[in-house]
Amino acid sequence: MTTWFATRRTLLQWGAALPCLGAAGVPAQTRRAPPSDALPLSFGVLPVGGAVDSRSKWEPLLQDLGAALGRRVSALSVPSYEAMERAIEADQVDIAYLSGKLALNAVLLGHMQVVASVERDAEQANAHQALLLMRKAPPLNSLEALLAAPERWRIARGGSRSVSGYIVPQLQLFLPRGIDIETRFAGELVGTHQENALAVANGDADVATNNSTDLERFRQQFPIEAARLQVVWRSEPTPPAQILVRSDWSAAQTRKLQEFLTAYGRGSDARGAAQRAVLKGAHANAVLGYALANNSALVQAARQQYELARQRALSGQWVSEAARQQRLARLDADYARQAAWLQRDPPPPGK
Repeated sequence: MTTWFATRRTLLQWGAALPCLGAAGVPAQTRRAPPSDALPLSFGVLPVGGAVDSRSKWEPLLQDLGAALGRRVSALSVPSYEAMERAIEADQVDIAYLSGKLALNAVLLGHMQVVASVERDAEQANAHQALLLMRKAPPLNSLEALLAAPERWRIARGGSRSVSGYIVPQLQLFLPRGIDIETRFAGELVGTHQENALAVANGDADVATNNSTDLERFRQQFPIEAARLQVVWRSEPTPPAQILVRSDWSAAQTRKLQEFLTAYGRGSDARGAAQRAVLKGAHANAVLGYALANNSALVQAARQQYELARQRALSGQWVSEAARQQRLARLDADYARQAAWLQRDPPPPGK
């Protein structure tokens, strides 16, 4: 077995499944130093292939954004979701392209707010899915065999904050069948979608989580390795990613950013075509650009976290049924408060 893998048999910590709200059902506010206009704005992006590759793909968009805002914008590309969350908590991120639990935590903990969302038409809304990849060659190449004996398989997956690399496969495939992605497999590799696809293609893992957008990018960059892979499972469509800004941004700053985002790539001229090419290079599922949004765009992410925690509570071992029911009731109440807060009479974007 490759040294990348380590067998894991740790107990799950049920109490850490949902971000916590205060007694009033609103995020805890922290004292923050005001951002300095003398420093470049930091745009947080998660690596697709690697940190350097991600920065290079986003650089053209960030140059255009800097020109529109009258201030230089630099990419902050980190190696993991955890590193991005730490940077957000340390107020090192001014603008970010996030999704799922990472975006939800940034908002519920009071660090950031949603200002725009990736726009999708009807066809794109159904096209972006979480996937499971296996090699085409037997013996470990069927979903039925995987679900029957996961302890024989090595899995390459995303971190626990990854929507398509962890949350959706757990929620829609594994947990409903009594399989926990973190404890039932013979070994695991936690990496980017590109790293995980390569691990399966090269025989270092037997199955990998991925998504339809990143798999298409992988096929273009690694055609030989991609030819060894097959898709054995597809999820329901996943929600789009969001653009977030620091929660202490002024209305004028936010409005200027939103005007840039919602106009980018919309033109019918050569400039518009060039901008759409930039969008496709940065993140292929955003070729239609961005639409105005607010924190209510994260209700589905909150629902996913709630359903994950609820499935774990239902399948876990408890000292008594009363303790299980108490946990379920607390999850219900936490989710209700979160959803209500995210949807609370939001003002018009940028106001």
